[in-house]
Amino acid sequence: MPMAATTTIKPLLPLSLSPNKSCSYSIPSSSSFISCNPISDSTATFSLLHSNRPRGQISVSVAFNPQGNFDIPMFEDEGNSSKLEPPMPPTEGRFDVVLDNDAIRSLDLSPFHSATGITSPTLAEPKEFLERTIGFTINYTREDPRDPRELSEFPDIRLWFVRLDAAYPWIPVLLDWRAGELARYAAMLVPHQMSMKMRIVFNPEALELFIMNKVFVVYTWFKQHNVQKPRLKTSDMARMLGFGIEDRLFDLVDRESS
Repeated sequence: MPMAATTTIKPLLPLSLSPNKSCSYSIPSSSSFISCNPISDSTATFSLLHSNRPRGQISVSVAFNPQGNFDIPMFEDEGNSSKLEPPMPPTEGRFDVVLDNDAIRSLDLSPFHSATGITSPTLAEPKEFLERTIGFTINYTREDPRDPRELSEFPDIRLWFVRLDAAYPWIPVLLDWRAGELARYAAMLVPHQMSMKMRIVFNPEALELFIMNKVFVVYTWFKQHNVQKPRLKTSDMARMLGFGIEDRLFDLVDRESS
């Protein structure tokens, strides 16, 4: 799986924008889907997705160790690592999906089915899972015990999560966010690189596209199941990864589905 090109990344999307700029979407457009330009006076341009915090303060919690979670900042200043607080412990009573080498290498989704009771995308009801949440424990034995790679760097593990996400694309909103499960899930699906200083650095364009895809999927899924406050819950998911979603985006989705 390709990784980001260099340790020092200068994003072209919201994470690198100066205070007087914002990432914008031009609507409609036959040649460009996403643009990142200063907001103009054009009525055809809307600022729909933006970074919630200045660069240097955006961090995510990633749980790679089944025995305990730890924070990995996306961007950090020198000396900030000591200020990071560990994520909360797993939510009590959550649905815990336990994976081992056999399940991962055979792309077997039965551990997910058994732990959650979800065996079909059409049978899952959001309410119960929003209350209890879902988490993953990955008991992966490396062929070489000295292999220094993080779990998100193993292609077979990532492929298992790609298959799971293809079958149940709304899973991110049901995860145990406070224990770092959303960021961990994103690390399995979004290109990134490991850095001695910053530990994990997502490809910013890929992260934005991942978030936007999940916003569309989750918001539509919530509306289909008559979940209360679908906009708020969907926005909260994006905010966990450092992005804000404006109501105008949801207005556009509602307009198209009406």
